[in-house]
Amino acid sequence: MPAEYIALSYGQLALAASLMVVCGGVSLALQLGLERRLALGTLRTILQLLLLGWVLRWVFAAEQWYYAVALMVVMTVVAGMAAVRRVERRYAGLLLDSVLAIWVSAWCVTAVGAFGVVQVPIERLAQYGIPLLGMVLHNTLTGISLGIDRLGSELAGRRDEVETLLALGATRWEAAQDAVRQAVRTGLIPTLNTMMVLGIVSIPGMMTGQLLAGVDPIQAALYQMVIMFLIAAGASLGTMGVALLGYRRLFSAEHQFLPGRLKK
Repeated sequence: MPAEYIALSYGQLALAASLMVVCGGVSLALQLGLERRLALGTLRTILQLLLLGWVLRWVFAAEQWYYAVALMVVMTVVAGMAAVRRVERRYAGLLLDSVLAIWVSAWCVTAVGAFGVVQVPIERLAQYGIPLLGMVLHNTLTGISLGIDRLGSELAGRRDEVETLLALGATRWEAAQDAVRQAVRTGLIPTLNTMMVLGIVSIPGMMTGQLLAGVDPIQAALYQMVIMFLIAAGASLGTMGVALLGYRRLFSAEHQFLPGRLKK
């Protein structure tokens, strides 16, 4: 039987939050100017996670799958918006591409994980589907953000090369394929780096949470493996999808490069 987890009080939370004073002290000592952002980050972490906890408590208690789906839709749209927030070069339709790519990739991968691998009953969708989707979304949006940024910088930096290839008779795909490949490769780097050191340098978040909750370590390891494979698949599909959608928006059907659509 799993050991009973140790419940935390708000006083214990306050004690842990006081450690952020250390971060503020480092910022002051080195004149980093991050004190305000650290304070804001601490406050947002507390408020956002408490709000999420209350919402999830209500969704779990309701035991209706459509409440879980509604929350998952909101999470997906927010993730799609967050993915383009810090992209340097943008184009018309980027937000739609981001939401579409992250929606299709993350939901397909999560569906395979929830219903194919874990075999979750529909009435327990909230308990399993929301956490699974949340982890996949987080890593997929990171890949999409990096991929979009790299695609724009590659095409803008290699504009002369791309237009020369097109002038010599190359198709739009032949001219853009290197930029697309670089975008997808860049989007996958964080996930691949994590997978290389998993279990050696760090114990991932989900496995740590299960261990703290008293789950058998082997079961916790198996769940973490499943999560990493879902994350890798989501990041691959999402980054590839948004790169291909961006490529189609930045090249015309007549095989012309449209650099004017890229706005810095």
